Amino acid sequence: MKKLYEKSPLTLTIILIVVYVVGLSLMQRGSAMIGVRFLAEAVFNAILSAVIIVFVIKNKLTKHFGLCRPGVSAVRMLLYVPLLIIGAVPFFFGMGTEFTVTEIAIRTAMMIGVGFLEEIIFRGFLFREIEKDSLKQAVIITSLTFGIGHVVNLFNGYDITASIIQITGAIALGFMLVFIFVRTGSLIPCIIFHAFNNSISAVSDSHFLVDAVGSQTTASIITASIQIAAAVAYTLYIVKFVHRAGANTAADTDKG
Repeated sequence: MKKLYEKSPLTLTIILIVVYVVGLSLMQRGSAMIGVRFLAEAVFNAILSAVIIVFVIKNKLTKHFGLCRPGVSAVRMLLYVPLLIIGAVPFFFGMGTEFTVTEIAIRTAMMIGVGFLEEIIFRGFLFREIEKDSLKQAVIITSLTFGIGHVVNLFNGYDITASIIQITGAIALGFMLVFIFVRTGSLIPCIIFHAFNNSISAVSDSHFLVDAVGSQTTASIITASIQIAAAVAYTLYIVKFVHRAGANTAADTDKG
């Protein structure tokens, strides 16, 4: 893995994306065979996360890939309260009551893995590689790739409407998260938000909102619209009022 990274970081990045996307799809089928939803995915995510963490630490790339403290004060980032609000939106519209404690734990573990892997792969490896040529292109490409990448859920049982809603929301959140990384130099807030947002979504069913509007699709559109509006507002704030902390170039590495 180290030799491949030194020879062609982009090749390693593409391999990681393929392994993650294909692996997660295969593990979903594995969980179905086992009869425990999200179990195989949770194990797969944990293993892949461990491999990447060991690689990053051994090669002193933690700062380069944002696995470090933010370089901007929490106050300047509005204490990250907008992230908490965005992630908690589904909670206020109704949480599923049919899940056991074990099911909630497995779903949460799986989503924590998703949060870490998608951030480190898309806003870590991919972003840093594209940033070598253009910061603007890195922001746009990684955000769009992150969102459009959710089209894979069409092959995992999602209907077209649900996929479009998810892709649109993911693109908006993608831009927000990449600007957090650009401005703070840290992926930690992004990883925490991503894991929190996904975990809440995994155990929510928006039954209060569904009962009010009479349709799961309409409820999903309303929920996504609120999150997208909040994400856009927070992104605009970050772009306008938060200055970039000690820009890390592609050649940066930890010094110890």
